[in-house]
Amino acid sequence: MNLHEYQGKEILASFGVRIQRGIVAHNAQEAVTAAKQLTEETGTGWHVIKAQVHAGGRGKGGGVKLAKNLNEVEEIAGNIIGMNLITPQTSAEGKKVHQVLVAEDVYYPGESETSEFYMSVLLNRATGRNMIMYSTEGGMDIEEVAEKTPHLIFTEEIDPATGLLGFQARKIAFNLGLSGLAFKEMTKFVASLYKAYVESDSSMFEINPVLKTSDNKIMAVDAKVSIDDNALYRRKQYAEMRDLREENPIEVEAGALGLNYVDLDGNVGCMVNGAGLAMATMDLIKQAGGEPANFLDVGGTADAARVEAAFKIILKDPAVKAILINIFGGIVRCDRVAQGVIDAYKNMGTINVPIIVRLQGTNADIAKELIDNSGLDVQSAVQFQEAADKVKEVLA
Repeated sequence: MNLHEYQGKEILASFGVRIQRGIVAHNAQEAVTAAKQLTEETGTGWHVIKAQVHAGGRGKGGGVKLAKNLNEVEEIAGNIIGMNLITPQTSAEGKKVHQVLVAEDVYYPGESETSEFYMSVLLNRATGRNMIMYSTEGGMDIEEVAEKTPHLIFTEEIDPATGLLGFQARKIAFNLGLSGLAFKEMTKFVASLYKAYVESDSSMFEINPVLKTSDNKIMAVDAKVSIDDNALYRRKQYAEMRDLREENPIEVEAGALGLNYVDLDGNVGCMVNGAGLAMATMDLIKQAGGEPANFLDVGGTADAARVEAAFKIILKDPAVKAILINIFGGIVRCDRVAQGVIDAYKNMGTINVPIIVRLQGTNADIAKELIDNSGLDVQSAVQFQEAADKVKEVLA
């Protein structure tokens, strides 16, 4: 589950991480009120207006701007709220901005120059350990840094038996070229950041940039946070932060129906049971010359109601030119799935795209007979390759 910047900062602050302070506003008038409050609380004279959407690269799309007075706060916030923000991480249509974060200006003059760093905490799947990835090249796309100057990216893996150790936090601060007060501040920042990551059950914390201010404070100027969905049952305070407006509406609907669905860009709808079979089915479709339009796992209870719900979800995508149902009947019986397909088809009336059904496992022979004798425009298959050939035929 992705969070907005202001929500990620709330979590960070709750674990003692210093953040760039800000207040959320839903219209221009609220933005002005927020700016006045920030000035009273922080003394800031300038304000940063940041669009709150689930996408990076907001500044490149015009979603992050500096306001030097209250008139500019009102004007900029009014322009950003309601706009369709297009960034390198959004679709061509962009994402509609419903709110902005009015933040304090932290790039104030002082005894030293400001510095920006990159830092993230995530799981290294190759080793099964959490790691802190960091770089002196803050404020830039980490992908660009990795491509052009990979030697400027450092990683620190954390042993789950001991957690983050003090020498590791000091090593990070040293590699970032810090000394004195900034060095001490960074070691505290790293320790608190890692604690926030672990105790919030997150799958990623990305802070870009981490700022060393002119008076040697270390703070998170941005926060990109993803919470592990599987842990939300014990992190209900974070579950309430979910913003459905930022998610694919079809995926939201599927989730409410208990279906595991991911929207893709292809032309063949996939209905399967089991993630492994789903991946194999998508490979099969690619080999047949098609492109998977979705990842849809109906789970172990592929009855008529679930199959009908899955049909309706798949057919919401106008790009779908065919549907491949690929079910392995281990726990669930194939004949029950076949009857579910037939009942769902009849309940829906006419389905205007070809349907190929491959059922293998318990009572597969009975299932094929049910499909073949149903009188519906549904083609049955037994072997994987046979299903692939039928997909190829209907797409030709």
